[in-house]
Amino acid sequence: MPRYRHNLPQLRDEFFMTDGGIETTLIFQEGQDLPHFAAFHLLKSQEGFEVLRKYFRSYVDLAARFATGLILETATWRANPDWAAKLGYDARALATANRAAVDLVAQLRDESGYPVVVSGCIGPRGDGYVPDRAMSAREAQNYHRAQIATFAATDADLVTAITMNYVEEAVGIALAAREAEMPAVISFTVETDGRLPTGQSLEDAIRQTDFETSAYPAYYMLNCAHPAHFTDAVRDAKAWMSRIRGLRANASKMSHAELNEATELDPGDPVELGHVYASLLRGGLGQLHVFGGCCGTDLRHVEQIATACLPAFHRSV
Repeated sequence: MPRYRHNLPQLRDEFFMTDGGIETTLIFQEGQDLPHFAAFHLLKSQEGFEVLRKYFRSYVDLAARFATGLILETATWRANPDWAAKLGYDARALATANRAAVDLVAQLRDESGYPVVVSGCIGPRGDGYVPDRAMSAREAQNYHRAQIATFAATDADLVTAITMNYVEEAVGIALAAREAEMPAVISFTVETDGRLPTGQSLEDAIRQTDFETSAYPAYYMLNCAHPAHFTDAVRDAKAWMSRIRGLRANASKMSHAELNEATELDPGDPVELGHVYASLLRGGLGQLHVFGGCCGTDLRHVEQIATACLPAFHRSV
């Protein structure tokens, strides 16, 4: 059963790490074939299950070494109807896959002696970088309702919408989560100018989502962009920035368009990335409590992020 659904520990003054870029790690380091970037597809075989277990276990061990909390995102970023249909999943098979993804990380939670929060990961209906299938908030609520309802019937403590590139989908997910009585986190992505791909500012996106959902999201995150892309947007602490509680940045400074065309992984500099996170924590993003990575990051990056940020975090709380 869920442990933290009604009392999320990352809302307290505690440091939580999460994982890095699961898909890029599995493809470029583990040699896995992920059609359509669908990590959940590995759950179809015992071999794939073990690959995912090994991946998540490495972060459980890292959190134990640093004595921090951990949020594990299920491998379900692509486990929604349109993407799953490309892989031959019907509604029943997709629900089974979402449940299996939760069961995997819940097992690791049960084996851990540290707080492990289980998050049902939700990805965009369309492309992660381009709002190519824009829906209204009501359409998004209807589209994502089934996956969120599936998570609500599992050990998942919350749902986290990753790589949201336009507001209406974020609003719809938050409304569907409220309907299912599931805590929700919204993570936006931005372009190199610090704005959403639609051109909307990060501030306006958060304010609009809060307005249209009565501030239902527990908090917001940023993901799938290098800090250099959004530092100016969060340079000076303002009231709206207190809603940003988590960060999962890319290792690479490439734009989304460049990343789409890249045939080799750009791992960036893990040590430098850790220092940049720490500077953001000391600056406008002083409310950060969840620290992880996105495309191109792996265990090395999250280790350096924790190394750099833990001292700054303890001074700030």
